[in-house]
Amino acid sequence: MTGDTIAAISTPLGEGSIGIVRISGEDSFRIASEIFRPKKNIDPSEMKPRTMYLGSIVDPGSGEVIDEVLLVKYKAPFTYTRENMVEINCHGGFTVQRRILEVVLGRGARVAEPGEFTKRAFLNGRIDLSQAEAVIDIIRAKTDRALNVAVNQLKGGLSERIREVRQRILRIIAHIEANIDFPEDDIPEADPDTIREDIRGIRVELEELLKKAQAGKIMREGLSTVILGRPNVGKSSLLNSLLREKRAIVTDIPGTTRDIIEEYLNINGIPVKIVDTAGIRETCDAVEKIGVERALESLKEAELVLLMLDASDELREEDRAIMELVKDKFVIVVLNKTDLPEKLSVDEVKSAFPGKPLIRVSALREKGIEELKEAIYRAVTEEIGPVDEGVIVTRARHSQAVKNAVEALERAESALSSGIPMEMVAMEVREAWERLGEITGDTVREDVVNAIFENFCIGK
Repeated sequence: MTGDTIAAISTPLGEGSIGIVRISGEDSFRIASEIFRPKKNIDPSEMKPRTMYLGSIVDPGSGEVIDEVLLVKYKAPFTYTRENMVEINCHGGFTVQRRILEVVLGRGARVAEPGEFTKRAFLNGRIDLSQAEAVIDIIRAKTDRALNVAVNQLKGGLSERIREVRQRILRIIAHIEANIDFPEDDIPEADPDTIREDIRGIRVELEELLKKAQAGKIMREGLSTVILGRPNVGKSSLLNSLLREKRAIVTDIPGTTRDIIEEYLNINGIPVKIVDTAGIRETCDAVEKIGVERALESLKEAELVLLMLDASDELREEDRAIMELVKDKFVIVVLNKTDLPEKLSVDEVKSAFPGKPLIRVSALREKGIEELKEAIYRAVTEEIGPVDEGVIVTRARHSQAVKNAVEALERAESALSSGIPMEMVAMEVREAWERLGEITGDTVREDVVNAIFENFCIGK
């Protein structure tokens, strides 16, 4: 356990009915006894763990009563961090929470670093690294399905799968190395064909896990979807219709949108990050030009493009230029203003995007919006891969570790087929074992651990 005691405000800053100041470390109970005055005539040191006590937080230096609170003690190791912990439930509001935290710090605690409570839970063996990462995924989940994926990982779904695979790899390593180290002992000889089949089975299983990585990334971060088109085709109106609120300014003046607008949309449980962009065209307006540049930057990062065209107008050169720009992306063509007479050459659009979905909408009248949402959902489930609540790799760090393990196993298979000494095979198999250990934190470097917890909020 870490020697010092940490404290932080664990609820969002701002006005609220309740605020929580959390303390963890060997001095937690001492600090609580020095600043808490129970309503009942009881010594703070005799308060039972996991029991809520009503009382006041008092500044020991001045005797000032700061707030009436509810205080709970949690005794190690049955706590979030596996250290002694105290939680002070006070009235919400920045000032009162800050004053209580100041008093706690004045008795010997220090301010917790981002994610340090969860980091201590990891370092003290209560959770592994992938479970720790799931904590922040739960906090940031945009939909119920995304939440289910994160909760499954927190419960150890991914960890159990990785540990089971690592155990099988370890048995292969032990079998190979036993034959290398004790060739004259009565140990069954390592059969290259059997070992190769075992390695191949594990590799195929890991490759199946990798196939879900893109879907997992979407569940965690959202499907990056950009609305693209020339000015005044109705991009901002479409965003408003999708969100069912007036999020973007809509006028008849081309070039109204000057910057990108990002919002999240829940489509059948899948988080979709919708990005409205400035209309793409040649312009001398300095501000609009920056907006166009940002639109093109958003296009580079987009996983899905909603190419918006004005069905009430003939195709312009600006439209054709944008169509050429997005031809290699995954595209859903959106024909807007279908409440007006259609003048657009639909055949030309279809020939430019053969097999791609084409949805007719009237963003102004909110017609065709549900059909567009269904097309976006199919884009995820059919083009990117199945999205379910099973064991899913959700983070780039996990994906890279699995990929590195697969590559090491491929090298081991190749070595066996080429008759390379078993020492080299064992080295590659051990590499796979170590790479998978990076996911759970069994073999990860300290700097990687620190970088992971830097992304947490203070107080968690």
